[in-house]
Amino acid sequence: MLFRFDFKLGVIEDYHPREAFLLLLCVKMFFLVACGQFRDMLTFFHMPDLLRIFWAMFLSSCVLLLCNSASWFVWVPKGVIAVDFILSVLSFGALRMSLRILRERSYRADGIGMAKRVAIIGAGDIGTTIASNLIAHRNLGLHPVIFIDEDPSKQGRQISSLNVIPMPESFVPLKSVYKVDKVIIAIKHISPAKINSIVKECRIADIDVSIIPSTADLAEGIVKVSQIRNVEIEDILDRDPVELDSAEIDSMIKGKVVLVTGAGGSIGGELCRQIAARNPSLLILLDQCEVQLFKIEQDLRDSGYGVTMLSIVADVEDAPRMNCLFSRYNIDIVFHAAAHKHVPMMESQPSEALRNNSHGTWVLANIASEHAVEKFILISTDKAINPTNVMGASKRLAEMFVHSMVGKPGNKTKFGAVRFGNVLGSSGSVIPTFKKQIARGGPLTVTHPDVTRYFMTIPEAVGLVLQCATQLSGCEIFVLDMGKPVKIIDVARKLINLSGFRPDIDIEIKIIGLRPGEKLYEEIQHKDESVVQTAHPRIFGFISETPSYEDMSRIDQEIIGFSNKKSVNEMKEFIHSKVPEYKPQFYQ
Repeated sequence: MLFRFDFKLGVIEDYHPREAFLLLLCVKMFFLVACGQFRDMLTFFHMPDLLRIFWAMFLSSCVLLLCNSASWFVWVPKGVIAVDFILSVLSFGALRMSLRILRERSYRADGIGMAKRVAIIGAGDIGTTIASNLIAHRNLGLHPVIFIDEDPSKQGRQISSLNVIPMPESFVPLKSVYKVDKVIIAIKHISPAKINSIVKECRIADIDVSIIPSTADLAEGIVKVSQIRNVEIEDILDRDPVELDSAEIDSMIKGKVVLVTGAGGSIGGELCRQIAARNPSLLILLDQCEVQLFKIEQDLRDSGYGVTMLSIVADVEDAPRMNCLFSRYNIDIVFHAAAHKHVPMMESQPSEALRNNSHGTWVLANIASEHAVEKFILISTDKAINPTNVMGASKRLAEMFVHSMVGKPGNKTKFGAVRFGNVLGSSGSVIPTFKKQIARGGPLTVTHPDVTRYFMTIPEAVGLVLQCATQLSGCEIFVLDMGKPVKIIDVARKLINLSGFRPDIDIEIKIIGLRPGEKLYEEIQHKDESVVQTAHPRIFGFISETPSYEDMSRIDQEIIGFSNKKSVNEMKEFIHSKVPEYKPQFYQ
């Protein structure tokens, strides 16, 4: 009323404002309670809170307008009600914002003046969100000072009070002019080559580099400061992201009983995670190692998937146990990932590789067929092609065993095998070994300067395995498109750079020679196999002559008969007689 009547108290008294004020105070308190304002922590204030304040004040003003028409209510000018509404929203909002600012100002980085000055590459939604969060959370010790963006329409402007500059050819001026200590890459679609270029420039300028977000973070649809992480080797490998037909995979898994063998391993564990997210009626986790099985079970439960799970400690070679398992739970789909995968170790123990990798697959496949399981998918390896090691040859035999199942009398199960290469981050991957060697100060050991390998990330490989399972029609061997082969020595150098060191200067790379059974390069296709088109551009289908079920049965019996009676070299000779393309390396 003071605003409305130019602070003339005499005019105001004619309207008897005290009665109107008391009524409006009660109405406002009611709507503030109804809109949850008294449940909020006052120092945390965001746009939804402002909207609730707006509606509380708007509804209060509407009630006052209705009361204004009643004969028993002291009349209040409509202009006064409008001014009251505006001032109420502004004052409540200003109070809450002030309390938030005080809370944020109370944060201090560890050590006065020790906050790192940050340049954010990418002035889009992700970059601006990160900048706002860093400004609000000063306790993190990261102070954004500049945006870098290649969009000419943004260059020379300001976002969140930060200047936007073009991508520099050299990052050294960032260090000298802007005193930048850290660069954060915040671009949704950025090529590995671009990341690699930025990392190199940052290393030259002695600037730390981080990235946000990963593909998995983007899939969640949430961008947070907590997602800032170091650039990993996966980010700079020249690979395009894989797109899956999620609806088709969901349809295959939903409501089914799914068994995953080798569930405690890297691939088996990720299979369990992705399957659990697709609502099977029952997920059975099977592994010989109870420690690893317990870890993946706890991981799944902590992730809150809510799927019904059953963990079983068992050996796939144990036919009576497997038979009981299939009979009891009416299994629909089997993903067979259980295997011995360590190449040098299996060279000295070929009988164990044959029993677990080959015979175990034969036992499980036969039981799956007898119980009319819908689909059986063997996780194979590119080392099964023209193998030079026992592990690869044992997996090739496993492929042949699975392939022969179409000739088993009465078989109704669809069988398939999926080949792929090295998986980044798996227990057998070279990356963890390199990281440990870097942590010790080197040297990094590379077997040969020309050794090349195909690489995939674990989630990418498993996603494509599930996609392969949807395409099974009879008995196929699928090979995943693993991109271009990468030299191991190049991976070593990139990993040294990412760790903040200089290859061959700070960290030595030592050539130690090929290990037993190791190849210079891996292949993806057997000479007798022909390629068939699949529905997915990143999956190739290979077909070949189907081995005789009876012949494969006899080979399995020979494995059981010979495995504990023959020497290492005799076992390798036996494998060579069954897998002619196998090139054994005999012990002297």
